[in-house]
Amino acid sequence: MNELIIMVLSTIGSLFVLSTSVAMFRKRDVYLRINVTTKTATLGLGLLLASAAIFFQEYSVTTRVLATIIFIILTAPIGGHMLARAAYLNKTKKWEGMKIDDLAGQYDPKSKVLYSEKKNTSFEPPVDYDKNSPQT
Repeated sequence: MNELIIMVLSTIGSLFVLSTSVAMFRKRDVYLRINVTTKTATLGLGLLLASAAIFFQEYSVTTRVLATIIFIILTAPIGGHMLARAAYLNKTKKWEGMKIDDLAGQYDPKSKVLYSEKKNTSFEPPVDYDKNSPQT
């Protein structure tokens, strides 16, 4: 029964890693490639390591495998985010199909701060909705 579980986990993990390597060549820009590697490679490596833990059935190997899986799950999204942010700040060329830039106008290059809302570059007086609402 263990051999069947090992075979299934390692096959699925290998397919995820294979799909990651194929997608690295097929995706058009750095942002899509980062997206692929942080998701599929993390899951593929986790499944491969889990199959190794089941294969060896030793406490020391299992604890190392679990620690490695937890480390990969915690650090891969953060690393992907940092790579994408560095690529965005360096104005890396985007894919032609990417029409919307959600971060445009939110990064201040002088203070190196990324704001959660767009910076208001032109002054617009606030609207008083109570004054403009119809009186009943």
